[in-house]
Amino acid sequence: MSFSVAFVAFCLIFMIWALIADRLKPGLILFSCVVMMLCAGILQPKECLEGFSNKGMITVALLFLVSEGVRRSGILERIILNLLPNKQTTVTKANAKLLPTIAALSAFLNNTPVVVIFAPIIKNWARKVGLSHTKFLIPLSYATVLGGICTLIGTSTNLVVDGLIQESGREGMSMFELGKVGIIICLAGLAYLIFYSHYLLPENRESEYEDDDKAEGVHRVEVVLRSRFTGLGKTLREFDFYRHYGATVRSIRRGGVLLSGDWMNMPLMNHDTLLLDTDDKFVQTYQESSGFLISSYDVDNQPLEDGKRYLALILLVFMITGATVGELPYVRNLVPGFKFDMFFFVCLTTVIMAWTKIFNPRRYSKYVSWDVLVTIA
Repeated sequence: MSFSVAFVAFCLIFMIWALIADRLKPGLILFSCVVMMLCAGILQPKECLEGFSNKGMITVALLFLVSEGVRRSGILERIILNLLPNKQTTVTKANAKLLPTIAALSAFLNNTPVVVIFAPIIKNWARKVGLSHTKFLIPLSYATVLGGICTLIGTSTNLVVDGLIQESGREGMSMFELGKVGIIICLAGLAYLIFYSHYLLPENRESEYEDDDKAEGVHRVEVVLRSRFTGLGKTLREFDFYRHYGATVRSIRRGGVLLSGDWMNMPLMNHDTLLLDTDDKFVQTYQESSGFLISSYDVDNQPLEDGKRYLALILLVFMITGATVGELPYVRNLVPGFKFDMFFFVCLTTVIMAWTKIFNPRRYSKYVSWDVLVTIA
């Protein structure tokens, strides 16, 4: 075995260990491995930077901004509220309405805003109709993943692979090419979630946290701890949550019950739900964390006026339709040498949304998940 092969194998083993142990954010772990290979002479500087110039990666970055614009338009809230029944229903019937719609939306939008917007709405609705919200949140998250495999823009890696295919001189994928297989997988996954998920998920009809006053500039965020959270088994006095994440823990809910007494000295457990006071950077920084899942937050929820709401919807439809029609041979021949592809329409949509202030153009960098981009690159 040559030195290069052995060193690459070592880097891969180190990367897998670091990801499982959650030592750093995934982007930094992968970047560290790239630097190690650069120092060993296996990679050249040009090769290290090639991923950052990939057209698919730039498209992913712009789609974060488009998703933020759609989120702020309030369109998603209206869709979900129209689907939720106001009378007594069952978990299966409710999921049969919700999950296909959520999967369809996530086929064209980034998963994070879909989950973050729908989660608190579904929780409030479930409480009103007497159902357990825990029967809906995990299926909600999985439905967004299933929807993402149906289109070219549904998942960031789809766009990156498409960019690599085009760089190799081959024809790129069309908007719905992945759907030939992805839709079948999505339907099978949705059927499983609709008919079987409620048997596997816990029951919880307890009341929510107390909604006391927040200081100005402080945002309320709710997170669910995962098995890879590094503070499991430790108390909040032993594990300084603020030092690690810049957030203050206000309360803990375990098994649907709000912990009382000296909860600061109670060891944290998997699936504990923490209510946090944070700044507006927390969600963008930790939305892809493997240690916890952000289930709801209240950042930037000011609704747009009606004109901008409709414009956001028109721009989303324009982007999807334009990228689809742009694949047709007739359209390609209209302007020889110019490609009306997804990259073109995403760029155009992003610029229009910025200038019309559908999303806050002065805060655009906060809407992009940079760790995801570094990981992809």
